[in-house]
Amino acid sequence: MFTKILVPYDGSKGAQRALDRATEMAKLCDAQLIVLTVYRHHSMLEASLSMVRGSVERGGNLDNEMREAAREAADYAKRRAKEAGHEKVSAFIKAGQPARTIIATCKEKECDLIVVGSRGLGATEGYLLGSVSHKVTGLANCPVLVV
Repeated sequence: MFTKILVPYDGSKGAQRALDRATEMAKLCDAQLIVLTVYRHHSMLEASLSMVRGSVERGGNLDNEMREAAREAADYAKRRAKEAGHEKVSAFIKAGQPARTIIATCKEKECDLIVVGSRGLGATEGYLLGSVSHKVTGLANCPVLVV
């Protein structure tokens, strides 16, 4: 049925539910599971709108902190999917606007399903501009499952 399933992951409870559902579906379909964590380039305004929150306590600059937090989230999601018994998992991090980056990655990787959490860590952006999941459903050329 599906051959490549994209799951955006930001570490939120919604993303965790989406990851679990996507892993179940990937196992049933013997599909490749692609985990994507998106972070934004740091600016004073954009820092509050990122999918992933970094910790400046680690001593790095904010861009590096955001990238490292994204890498940790993606690695965790990949590990969790493998622990659930699915071996065909890859994880990527990308900088950019979350919804557009998700759609671009879906096209680039030729995914035929996106499984996304209904609410992630970008609550401020969701109130002002609409949630990432809402934008993804409007922009995607493939089915989108909102969990």
